[in-house]
Amino acid sequence: MIYLDHSATTKPDSAVLQTFIQANERYYANPASLHQMGTEANTLLMKAREQIAQILKTEPEHIIFTSGGTESNNFAIKGLARANQHRGKHILISAIEHPSIIESARHLTNEGFELEFIDVDNNGGIILSDLRSKIRKDTVLVSIMHVNNEMGAIQPISEIAKIIRPNSRAFFHVDAVQSFGKLPVQFQGDNGPDALTISGHKINGLKGTGLLAFSKRIKIQPILHGGGQELGYRSGTVAVPQNVALAKAMRLAVEQMAENTTKFRKWREDLHVFLNKIYHVHVISSNDGAPHIISCSVRGLKGEVVVNALQSEGFIVSTSSACSSKDSSISHVIEALQIEESFEKGVIRISLGNGLTNSDIEQFKVVFAKMMKQLKGETIQL
Repeated sequence: MIYLDHSATTKPDSAVLQTFIQANERYYANPASLHQMGTEANTLLMKAREQIAQILKTEPEHIIFTSGGTESNNFAIKGLARANQHRGKHILISAIEHPSIIESARHLTNEGFELEFIDVDNNGGIILSDLRSKIRKDTVLVSIMHVNNEMGAIQPISEIAKIIRPNSRAFFHVDAVQSFGKLPVQFQGDNGPDALTISGHKINGLKGTGLLAFSKRIKIQPILHGGGQELGYRSGTVAVPQNVALAKAMRLAVEQMAENTTKFRKWREDLHVFLNKIYHVHVISSNDGAPHIISCSVRGLKGEVVVNALQSEGFIVSTSSACSSKDSSISHVIEALQIEESFEKGVIRISLGNGLTNSDIEQFKVVFAKMMKQLKGETIQL
């Protein structure tokens, strides 16, 4: 099988796995324990936190380890809004955010917060004028993902920050789960976010690892209570080996980013040219989008049919989002893009990652053309 679903999850890098195993074998003590083994485990944890802080150009005490993107997003939305509601109770998010952002924000409406959505254009980009018109003096939080997980739209983080800062006292959170390691993530200065979400398993790290980082010291309320671990922000015994492995995965992702981005962009452009030749295919992703995500739809078919047809030929892709692929309803992202009705249900996502070759991409085109001949009777020139 050739795996083209790296935006859903990635295979852990062998070096990351080795780091995890070694840390488990030697540093298995509870880092909160006062004995020597606990102190050694805590020292290793501190080093991992410092390494990540260097990568993100922030302070070690501004890195909070979590179980992944969903927890980090819940922590950011609920924690920032609740701790700072004296500033206001108005929340702004884009119409194409990840469900962990949307549902967290909707949950807060039960506590008296007001939620409003920022519109996007046909390419998935934030309509800056809509943000400008909707932001208010009582806006407490704006959350906008850097790269959309379903169709790869890249949001202009600096431009968004330039609108938020002069017009409100809102905190700016960015979900960088799909962008870290693929694109530079700005996290400094007035034009960067206040908080950033990263997930380990999207960058050849381990599932169950992630973090929420802050660019400066800000007030946030914990959503997990107990022993006060993670600088008082996230209670529970800290998973030292997992967090050390996350630091390793982040270092490797940054080191490999330039080379991978060049490869992915070449393959994405090649696939866009190929798919755009097909009458019954609508290409949703843009050449200006993230280099590793290609989203398209086949007219009159369900995405599951296309996924299964490609799988039978040895290629693994997903419908628009693996997080909701078992839900037969049309994705909220696809609804926001307002694509033609005949294409709404046939969306698939091809996402690139480590281990792929030029030959894999060429073979995918051959298989896709064969599938289109079988399912739609369309002959495609390769």
